[in-house]
Amino acid sequence: MKKLIILLFFAILGLSSCKKDVTTTTTSTADEKARDYLYDVMNQYYFWYNLMPVVVKTDYATPYTLLDAMEYKTLDKWSFIQTYDEYVAENEGSFVGHGISMGLDSSNKAVRIAQIYTLSPLYKVGVRRGWIVKKINGTDPVPIFVARDETEYNTLIGASSTDVTNTFLFQTPAGKDSTITSTKASFTLNTVILADTLHLKSGITGHLVFDQFISISDEELQTAFTYFNQNNIKDLIVDLRYNGGGDLSVLTNMASYVAGSAKAGTTFLKLTYNDKNSAYNSTYYFKSVSSPLSIKNLVVITTRGTASASEDFINGLKPSFADMKTIGDTTNGKPVGMVGFVYPTDVPAYLFWPITFSMVNSADKGGFYAGFAPDKYAIDDITRDWKDRKEACLKEAIYYLENGNVSAKGLYVNNHPTIMFSEKPKKNNNAYILKK
Repeated sequence: MKKLIILLFFAILGLSSCKKDVTTTTTSTADEKARDYLYDVMNQYYFWYNLMPVVVKTDYATPYTLLDAMEYKTLDKWSFIQTYDEYVAENEGSFVGHGISMGLDSSNKAVRIAQIYTLSPLYKVGVRRGWIVKKINGTDPVPIFVARDETEYNTLIGASSTDVTNTFLFQTPAGKDSTITSTKASFTLNTVILADTLHLKSGITGHLVFDQFISISDEELQTAFTYFNQNNIKDLIVDLRYNGGGDLSVLTNMASYVAGSAKAGTTFLKLTYNDKNSAYNSTYYFKSVSSPLSIKNLVVITTRGTASASEDFINGLKPSFADMKTIGDTTNGKPVGMVGFVYPTDVPAYLFWPITFSMVNSADKGGFYAGFAPDKYAIDDITRDWKDRKEACLKEAIYYLENGNVSAKGLYVNNHPTIMFSEKPKKNNNAYILKK
């Protein structure tokens, strides 16, 4: 609770004045009171407040319907509402499920494990990225993925509950069928999926696969970068292909490890609020961290699922790494962020997350609503595990580091994103959690 109060302190103070105009009667429902609070938030703090549709708040029964009506939909794809309990669980990495993301591979004929968490039930019995999912409870999942039918997928896989059991028929990389019955479990997910080193012709290279920026990430990142430092890496590959964003302070810490000690105290990112809240405009600086790197080359692997804080990792480090390369696919395109507003303040029930600020790097570059196109397109090769040097994106990253340029093959071929369904809560994606 103390952490959340610190996180939302300025938002609560800022609303103390605008709430004076709201008349609340004893007959108002809880949803109506929350709706009225959100209405004030949007008019005071929403980044595009002057471009919002004009609405009558009493036409909407809940804050959810009001937010949908007030959003500036030309640009805003991200504002959302969650319960307080959802926020706490997600920020602490709490999770109920099998711990997997599944995707349709480029052949469109097989669904495979695209990502799996280390403490998940299926990981413990040997399941890894690249395994084919032939059946789930006797059903072939391929038609569901081809149709992008999320409703049918959710029905098939069941609720996020520890009493849900599914039977999977897998095909292993060795071509053998393996039937595994798994019950969903509660566990803490790991955000560092992999931290290892690659011994290349160009030297020792760090290889980091990172899932999302949440509070538990700081300790994992410290361990990873201590390991990289101990191994005297020369270059670094950061895989952010499924990283939808998260906590701005965690992002700053991670970028500080990569930028190195020489950048400590210099500008990383600059935040700009709407003209009603320009007093909150602020700058985030690279920090002094325990194991800063000293690397020559940085390569980032991206997909259309690379969003928000992940994109600002790229944008914020561009002035420090003029030759930074990106491999994979065009990123999501979210150069803006949000501050969370708690309601009510005494016994929190909701967190409202409207877009409240834009972000630029030290060179004042931002506004990347079209996303960052890669220097080299490569498929998200879910047929192979993370360490496999034949995996398409990793292979291209290695090629660049060893040859000084990206390969010519398929250089301008547009990529088709992997159709994926994930157990990771979607509301964690594309959200900056701004700690004041």
